[in-house]
This record gives sequence, C-alpha cells and structure tokens, in this order.
Amino acid sequence: MVAVYPGSFDPITYGHLDIITRASKFVDTLVVAVLNNSAKSPMFSVEERIVMLKKTCADLGLKNIKFTDFSGLLIDFAKEISANVIIRGLRAVTDFEYEFQMALTNRSLNSSVETLFISTSTQYLYLSSSVVKEVAILGGDISFMVPAIVGDEIKKKLEKIKREA
Repeated sequence: MVAVYPGSFDPITYGHLDIITRASKFVDTLVVAVLNNSAKSPMFSVEERIVMLKKTCADLGLKNIKFTDFSGLLIDFAKEISANVIIRGLRAVTDFEYEFQMALTNRSLNSSVETLFISTSTQYLYLSSSVVKEVAILGGDISFMVPAIVGDEIKKKLEKIKREA
C-alpha cells in the first residue's frame, strides 16, 4: 500500500514527525509530499523543506519513506504516484471540518483513493508551523517544537532576514 502525506512543512514540527512515524508503520511506502504553492510566501523553499524532512526522518530510522514535492490537485498527484491512501493529521475540531470537506471533495474526484485521519499525539495538539514561526520571530524557545536541525535552519533564516533588512 502506498500512502501520501501532503503538507507545506514550513517548517517541519514534532507534530509532523509524529504523524510520519505513526503512518509509516501501516503502509508499505509513505510519500511525504511538500506542496509547492506559488500563492504563499513560505519561510523556506520547497528544496530546503525536503532537505530538512530527509535529515529529520533519517534520524528516526524510517526506511519506507520517500520525499518529493507536488503542485496542483492532491488527488491527481496521488493517482500519479499510485497512492491509494491520503494521510491527514488532525489536531482539533477545526482541522476536522476542513479536512473532512477536503476528503469528500477528493473522494468525489477519485473514489479509489481513501483519506485516513490520524489524530496527533496530545503533546502536539497546539503545535503548527505558523506557531513555530511566530514564536521564533519573537525570540522564543522553539527547541521543544522542532528538531534541532530545523531550529538551526530557522535561526539562520531569521538572521539572514535581519541582515537584509
């Protein structure tokens, strides 16, 4: 079974790693796919996010994971890589409403692809990439939110932004 876990991963958090680790246990191949969305202004390029994902997941010792990027409709990408499952992480009721709507939309576009929701572990319920970036920009400690590799990259990125300002 091939599953795709899509997201912006800007940046990757311990919540993302929790879902990746848990999802990888019940699929043959988990494709972690970074959304290339030209309408957004991410902190990190798609390539930088993929490098960080590879480094952090290598530390976890997971062997059945692949990394790539995609743009366009997720359901088309799933078909392209022969994925029959889409993995989505849920933190709160608000996540569920949006994700449920997306799952129904995807099913209407291709009924052979199922969406599997995985609720995040309780210690990560509050955690999002947006929260990480906001705390980091304001000088707070993010070491318990992201792996050290990611924290170092955020620090470098913020220093670069300061120098260029």
